[in-house]
Amino acid sequence: MNVNKVILVGRLTRDPEIRTTGSGQTVATLGMATNNYWTDKSGQRQEKTEFHTVVLWGKVAEIAGQYLTKGAEAFIEGRLQTRVYAGKDGVERKTTEIVGESMQLGSRPQGQGQGPGSTPRQNSPVRAASSNAAAGAAAAQAPKDEDIPTINLDDEREDIRIEDVPF
Repeated sequence: MNVNKVILVGRLTRDPEIRTTGSGQTVATLGMATNNYWTDKSGQRQEKTEFHTVVLWGKVAEIAGQYLTKGAEAFIEGRLQTRVYAGKDGVERKTTEIVGESMQLGSRPQGQGQGPGSTPRQNSPVRAASSNAAAGAAAAQAPKDEDIPTINLDDEREDIRIEDVPF
């Protein structure tokens, strides 16, 4: 059995780059960062940040372009893919990317959505899965100002209470 599965939960390092192929297919390229924490032998807390390139296609790419910005949190499921390309200097290069097959939006970056006439939002109301076009289309039509109760796993200070679970 062969498995090529990637799950990332991280923050965008830049705004998504959206483009359209010659056949009209939408493509989004995201830069994401994920952190790993551990305690070393001397008891010191350590952190390592990894940077990833994520490529999204179709409706998921459109939703990413509409809702994601630098600093936003996202959950991406997909697969690893290595491609070969010729650099500007003519030298052949390889790059390994995550081809995202589904996406869930997380919390927005601090200070965003706080302008006049906007309502503060902790999490985006949109979830999109490329394998279910109808769900993605319905999610794209969700009102932008809708507040959906969520649990932010970054806030480890308080215990999760059953009353906080929205379902």
